[in-house]
Amino acid sequence: MRIDLIPQPVYLEYREGFFQSTGLPGIGGDEVFQGEMALAAEQLHRDLGLPPGPPGKGGVVCRELPPLREGEQGKEAYRLTVTGGGITLEASAGAGIYHGLQTLRQLILSGYEDNTLTIPCLTITDYPRFSWRGCMLDVSRHFYTPSFIKKLLDVLSLHHINVFHWHLTDDQGWRFPVAAYPELIEIGSKRRDTRNPREPQVKQFYTPVEIRELVAYAEARHIMVVPEVDLPGHTKAVLAAYPDLGCTGGPYEVDDRHGIFSDVLCAGNDRIFDLVGAVFDTLAELFPAPYVHIGGDEVPVSRWEACPKCRRRLAELGFERARQLQAWLTVRFAQMLKSRSKIPLGWDEVLEDTEQLGLPEELVVMSWRGQEGGLKASAAGHRVVMAPSSDGCYLDYRHYDLPEEPGLGSRITRVYDAYMTNPVLPEMTAGEAALVLGGQGNLWSELLYADRWAEYMLFPRICALAETFWSPRESKDFASFARRLPVHQKRLDILNILSYRGPLQ
Repeated sequence: MRIDLIPQPVYLEYREGFFQSTGLPGIGGDEVFQGEMALAAEQLHRDLGLPPGPPGKGGVVCRELPPLREGEQGKEAYRLTVTGGGITLEASAGAGIYHGLQTLRQLILSGYEDNTLTIPCLTITDYPRFSWRGCMLDVSRHFYTPSFIKKLLDVLSLHHINVFHWHLTDDQGWRFPVAAYPELIEIGSKRRDTRNPREPQVKQFYTPVEIRELVAYAEARHIMVVPEVDLPGHTKAVLAAYPDLGCTGGPYEVDDRHGIFSDVLCAGNDRIFDLVGAVFDTLAELFPAPYVHIGGDEVPVSRWEACPKCRRRLAELGFERARQLQAWLTVRFAQMLKSRSKIPLGWDEVLEDTEQLGLPEELVVMSWRGQEGGLKASAAGHRVVMAPSSDGCYLDYRHYDLPEEPGLGSRITRVYDAYMTNPVLPEMTAGEAALVLGGQGNLWSELLYADRWAEYMLFPRICALAETFWSPRESKDFASFARRLPVHQKRLDILNILSYRGPLQ
């Protein structure tokens, strides 16, 4: 009997015999893990339509034990033992117990048939390679409902993904309220739908109640939610709401096109910091995660070059080029976040034109234009998250070079590309490699107008990335992953996830 787990555990040993039960076994154990145990029972009830039996002999027992490893990864480590008489799961923290229960969930999804569960006897000892194993969802270009995000979070956690990067703002829409700036929602959350030009514009945003509920839903699954507000570019939704914050004064509109637009926040206008401060206060209140992503990507400077206020700012700061204003803004935003006990992240453009001001040491760089940003950032002493569009991490690209495949433009990210990416580069020193937190897959939604479409683009490439970020580098084997994938996709079918099934490489 093949169990075909994804991600592949660090250590797996089969033993003679099978664990079998009629119906689903009960889940019980140490009280400290009550939340994780109750959630696992709820998930299995929803997955298979029947509840697990009562805790007791012959079921699943969760136990607390000393850490299997040191550090944060040690908190996520677990040991799963299956014998003919029962199943034991051991970990030092709730995160480890939850990951172990998700591995068990995979075994149950593929081992349950005709009211009988059969799992081979085995021992698994498991822990992650990286502490940051992320998935980004863009909800600005297409608004995804809270119910879909919950569905996605639940399935991501099945794969030990532990970071949900929530891209909440862009030129095409602002998705959360800021009390002091109500027009961000009244105007900035609405745009024309070019597919249905006769349809009225509607406000699409997440309420504070919905945000808190989604954050709590993710936290129960040991997923950290990291919000992103794109600054100072990709801000046409902001400028449509508050045109006085742009260099020209407008008029502006929330854009219904794709691309990079010249209108950005005016670097010479101090009132932008009032808005950004209110935004950061709101994020600090709604999101308990230590990180806030400030964007920083694709910022044209043509407006700054022509703007009298921005030219005065250049002179005051002693800068020679308008591009240096972005570095100044990045430092200012980072300081504002630090005063709110938050750690800033930025796309790799934040490394540019920093010779004069430098970058705050605590700023984390997310390398997206390739691997070079991660290499440069780690060499400068910054922590890094690798998400290179050139190396398998952009999941809005087509799965395969076929005209019938959906995706952005002609670019391709094969399942093989996602599997073969490596957040640690060969040219990194040991010290630089230690600064790599991990990696993530990014799903931009310019052309993804439905939840099912998003699922199709994510799966199974996010499964391949999950194994890349979790399993030891030396044990990775794409042929093995390809053999395991068909069984795993049947699990995704049970969970009502649409998954690509074409060529993998």
